[in-house]
Amino acid sequence: MHLGHRSNRATRAAMTTPATSAPTHTARDIIGPSPLIAIEDEPAPKLIVDPPLPEPLSRGLVFIQYRAENIRIVPVFGEGALRVSPRLGHVHVTIDDLPWHFVDASGETLIVVGLPAGEHKVLVELADPRHHVITAETVSFFVPEKR
Repeated sequence: MHLGHRSNRATRAAMTTPATSAPTHTARDIIGPSPLIAIEDEPAPKLIVDPPLPEPLSRGLVFIQYRAENIRIVPVFGEGALRVSPRLGHVHVTIDDLPWHFVDASGETLIVVGLPAGEHKVLVELADPRHHVITAETVSFFVPEKR
């Protein structure tokens, strides 16, 4: 009986004592600040856009990964969304300088299919909930002939 009591106490201590080796990144480092607490003086939003993934591109499929910092990509729009902290936004995607774009608020990889073989470019614009562009990145790439 006495050993069981010590064992339970040791187990409880292990559950409440932090590990001795600190993690490389905290949850906040990876997912950003908690949406439950307003952020004063938020840093400027940043947009990072990678070139299309090579393997799908070799088959004519354009998969573009991106990430935004200091802004959450969500499908929330309008004037009221400007008062939310952390700030909210979405991306506008324009292909080959066409006069129209599409909006993405998923925060996931952008996928474009059906482009003809040849040179192309995709403009990715980070926008606020009113669709005002904050910053933008363009990626250029070559779609090969279909086999």
